[in-house]
Amino acid sequence: MQWDIVIGLEIHVQLATKTKIFSGSSTAFGAEPNTQANAIDLAMPGTLPVPNEQAFRYAVMFGLATNAEIGRRSMFERKNYFYPDLPKGYQTTQLAQPIVGPGHVDIDLADGSTKRVRIHHAHLEEDAGKSLHEDYHGMTGIDLNRAGTPLIEVVTEPDMSTAEEAVVFAKKLHSLVTSLGICDGDMSQGSMRFDVNISLKPKGSDTLGTRTETKNLNSFRFMEQAIAHEVERQMDILEDGGTITQETRLYNGDRDESRSMRSKEEANDYRYFPCPDLLPVDIDDAFIEDARARLPELPDARKARFKEQYGLNDYDAGVLSGDARLAAFFEETLAHGKDAKLAANWIQGEFSARLNAEEKSVAESPISGAQLGALVTRIADNTVSSAGAKKVFEALWSGDNDNVDAIIDANGLKQVSDTGALEAMVEEVLAGMPDQVTQYQNEEDPKKRKKMLGGFMGPLMKASKGQGNPKLFNEILVRKLGG
Repeated sequence: MQWDIVIGLEIHVQLATKTKIFSGSSTAFGAEPNTQANAIDLAMPGTLPVPNEQAFRYAVMFGLATNAEIGRRSMFERKNYFYPDLPKGYQTTQLAQPIVGPGHVDIDLADGSTKRVRIHHAHLEEDAGKSLHEDYHGMTGIDLNRAGTPLIEVVTEPDMSTAEEAVVFAKKLHSLVTSLGICDGDMSQGSMRFDVNISLKPKGSDTLGTRTETKNLNSFRFMEQAIAHEVERQMDILEDGGTITQETRLYNGDRDESRSMRSKEEANDYRYFPCPDLLPVDIDDAFIEDARARLPELPDARKARFKEQYGLNDYDAGVLSGDARLAAFFEETLAHGKDAKLAANWIQGEFSARLNAEEKSVAESPISGAQLGALVTRIADNTVSSAGAKKVFEALWSGDNDNVDAIIDANGLKQVSDTGALEAMVEEVLAGMPDQVTQYQNEEDPKKRKKMLGGFMGPLMKASKGQGNPKLFNEILVRKLGG
């Protein structure tokens, strides 16, 4: 049987405010457990919450960036449920009147098409604490530092139908919130968490199937794997004549397996009611326009500028503009090295590969954009070969020396571009390879001739101790050999 896959996302975006949504407690990551939760965060008797204006400003900025309606009046409700790391016994959130209404985000797919994913709404709420299971041998530790940290929860319409679309949308949203500066986007620290709602329906049917929700996915790779796993699980059940249970599930990416967490609740299970301690919040035109004035260059605009200003192709511009920090690093590199394509290749290649291998962010890179720009300049002006440039990169990364020219000089990496010296090397090498020269000159197929040139390059690079300019070597070889 053929099936249509229906996917919707709920994304928790932790806002980069300095203090919590209803108290003055710090939101800084990494503090000792339970040192950043005060009486307000714990809802102790006699305390009253005070809304954080910056959280509202960030939410409005998000709404403007996603072409959404801004709720001129938003209000908070209490969502009642028990969990050990929820100290109040309820979560302060928004239901009936969220701060961000319907909007949309357009995504570019691998086949060149563009798809619009609608956003149902985004609401402000407080985060819960954190349960720590690993270090307590049969017990659970509770860290309430995160309790009360402001979030916006973004709820999409079920507009996605493949794991690719869901991941592309998630990456686009990540790019948006980090470019806005409203979230640091560090998924390893829980700054963005994804819940994936999935259902199947017979192909072409208008009736949606029963959905499951897979919670708390904290990487794009795990999201893709979790979707594939859940689609296969539901398909197997349906094709065996079974029915899907509406439930919340957890996915283990290391084992590629999921398990049921609980049956899926409806809104009435949470007994929502208006928070008696918080008045409705009215957003006026001045506040919205102030938020609009704070909007930075967004990823789509940055991509278009990179293509026009630097002559990048669509792929390079998309990769480099998608991450605000990577985009800034690219432009810093170009400020010191003028070859945009060469800079793009090095950032997407050697630089990104090393960051990934060492699980570092751009901000943690030991190499600055200025240093990489200096290296790009020396590659472009033929001072150093590609092989030599990799040795310079290694030295910069390890911190042995922070000056590109000094590394080149100290390690004898300067490329020989003196045509007289190179011609002498070519003549000497050719004299020692008469059979190969004859074979080349007797070959009539241009493609085979071109391939045979490579047989001379090894000895030439050895003769020049790796410092000969390969491009000039090639030109001299063709002239000397004829053809």
